[in-house]
Amino acid sequence: MRAVAAILLFVSGITAGAETVETIFINGNIYTVNDKQPFAQAIAVKGDRIIFVGANADAEQFRGDKTRIVDLAGKTVTPGFTDSHCHIFGIGEREMTLNLEGTNTREDFLAKVKERVVQTERNKWLTGRGWIETFWKPPQFPTRADLDKIAPDNPVFLTRADGHAAVVNSAALKLANIDDHTPDPFGGQILKTNGDPNGMLLDNAMDLVAKNIPKPTEAETEQAFLKGIDREIKLGWCEIQNAGSELSDQKIIRRAYAARKVKLRMINAAYGPGEAANALLKNGATLNAFDHRFTQRTIKVIFDGALGSRGAALLAPYSDKADTSGFLTQKPEELRPMFEEALRRGIQVETHAIGDRANRLILDLYEQAFKAVPPDKRPAPGGGASSGEPGVAERRPPRADDVRWRVEHAQILTERDLPRFAKLGVIASMQPSHAISDLFFAPSRLGMERLAGAYAWNSLIKSGAIICGGSDAPVERGEPMIEFYAAVTRKSIKGESGVGWHPEQAVSREQGLRMFTSNAAYAAFEENDKGSIEVGKLADFTVLSADIMKIPGPEILKTRCEMTVIGGEIVYDTR
Repeated sequence: MRAVAAILLFVSGITAGAETVETIFINGNIYTVNDKQPFAQAIAVKGDRIIFVGANADAEQFRGDKTRIVDLAGKTVTPGFTDSHCHIFGIGEREMTLNLEGTNTREDFLAKVKERVVQTERNKWLTGRGWIETFWKPPQFPTRADLDKIAPDNPVFLTRADGHAAVVNSAALKLANIDDHTPDPFGGQILKTNGDPNGMLLDNAMDLVAKNIPKPTEAETEQAFLKGIDREIKLGWCEIQNAGSELSDQKIIRRAYAARKVKLRMINAAYGPGEAANALLKNGATLNAFDHRFTQRTIKVIFDGALGSRGAALLAPYSDKADTSGFLTQKPEELRPMFEEALRRGIQVETHAIGDRANRLILDLYEQAFKAVPPDKRPAPGGGASSGEPGVAERRPPRADDVRWRVEHAQILTERDLPRFAKLGVIASMQPSHAISDLFFAPSRLGMERLAGAYAWNSLIKSGAIICGGSDAPVERGEPMIEFYAAVTRKSIKGESGVGWHPEQAVSREQGLRMFTSNAAYAAFEENDKGSIEVGKLADFTVLSADIMKIPGPEILKTRCEMTVIGGEIVYDTR
């Protein structure tokens, strides 16, 4: 806090003789996301913070003999983009294992698998991720019989793109001792055909097989982490909010930051209930460690499945499968004690909820926790012991009632529940690309009536709720321009807008930009440091090849990251 105050005091007196700075960025088309100064040409950076925003001519007063001048050549600059919901290890693992993204037919899917089988030693596991059947003809799940034909001698485990279903072959089922007598686990389902397991496993049922897959080594897991980080920086993300981690993941993350292998900023969540959440509740939050690069103050809960695999918990049966309405993956009564303890410990909670039943129940649970532990029984969020790493926060959120709990995805809401986000102060953490992917099959899953509350960005904003934007990579491709395009056009990447897509739910470009900048910063209690380009804030910028605030919608998808700047350092540059 003292450092920021010193910068502000210094800048307020620049007319008395400005001190020189390390870097000045000039000739930019800068969108600041600061209402008091929406546009600028130049930014001066001292250390890792901004000390000037304004015109090129006025920036000259900060120039010295050793000042680096970066000519942006008219390129568009925004506050550094934040992915408010991704899975960083999964992003890297997707690059290291069989990547099935983009397999648009069953035949393509099986051909890719067969190609990898040929390269895999007999009896060794074959794993991969990224397939999605909704574009296949017919749009039906693959089966173990499909895999048995091409992989009779290797156990196979292939995760659907959403991460909430997997298809396995007979060898994998045999290793897991799954047969026609195996009961469904709580929060999961073993799909069957004529009473026999057909190879499709939903949500918690995946664990029955996954626990038999040899775990990657720490070195392999770290490699996946660093591969994911490298990809994010090149796409223009300056920060990610990692939606869940185990204790073993946290060890790898902290070690990489301590070794200065990571420039990207990260807000990390600990999975709960379980040992990761218990450790966070016991030890308290870590704030702004490793030079403001790493914060961990959040518990992540997965409360239901996904819409595509029919695991999302609905209030009424699926329109295309009347014998199921999805399922919860956690028991509400087991979450209540953890939620109340999180409030007492100043820990944030974020919960995956996709179906309208899951969303209603999680809002109920949040509201019950807020009443059970009123503000006078809570510390400010983020309080607690530090980890001892450098850069522990000097500043805490201002009020104990300002908990900023989140619902991740918030995809399907009823008219009754939608206003509750604003009323309860709950943030909707949403991924626009889900809408332009799911809306090809959502009408058949939900029927037309329920689509009115599906991916309802504009309705939530009008109700007073705050939406932070993310990608959910590797569920989706994880590219910021796809997410921004989806939010402002609500059309597929081919420009399609089908029946039931509700184009009125698209947001303005200003709102879309805020979802990935200022709103994302607010969702992480970082609005004093990030989210806009203004004096005193961290010098994080995304530099783009085109003006996404003005170009035609389809051109957004052609826009590329030209430069990523984190803390004033150019960490990626295409020039």
